Amino acid sequence: MVYWAKEGRENTEATIRAALKYAAEKGIDYLVVASSTGSTAEKLINCGKQVVCVTYQAGFKEAGQLTMQPAVRQRLQQAGIPVLATTHLMAGLDRALRFKFQGVYPSEIIAYTLRMFGQGVKVCVEVAVMALDAGLIPFGQEVVVVAGSGRGADTAVAMVPAHSQYIFDSKITEIICKPRDFSHH
Repeated sequence: MVYWAKEGRENTEATIRAALKYAAEKGIDYLVVASSTGSTAEKLINCGKQVVCVTYQAGFKEAGQLTMQPAVRQRLQQAGIPVLATTHLMAGLDRALRFKFQGVYPSEIIAYTLRMFGQGVKVCVEVAVMALDAGLIPFGQEVVVVAGSGRGADTAVAMVPAHSQYIFDSKITEIICKPRDFSHH
């Protein structure tokens, strides 16, 4: 396990190297990457692994709009990297209730609990489960997941995700790398 001194995009290249090295050593075929603009996912084109990109849902920043430009999405898909843009697992309807009624709801409690390990670990779990629910990675198989604390990547984990309705059956088998100093976003 590697700890970066602090969170942030300056760790992206080293995080990707660590994730690919781990996947190669362990014989893991699938890599799931969180990527809002697609730039982190583009670094995995032709990496020798089956890569799945999970991006923000439409409307996350601006109503009706994706954060990833269509040309980037097309470039990734032409390179064999499917791009999943769908409702965020740990937001969705619970977040709508929080916005409307100012309460705290179960999926947000799960998210905040995972954030005790850093935002990147929370995002890794979230996007792996989303990719599994979308049928883009195989059930019951260990995958390597790359995510970050905003822009770029600073966290990689190995895990066996479970479908969302059984999320507590997910297993983080190893934390490959993460920032040691982080905020709770």
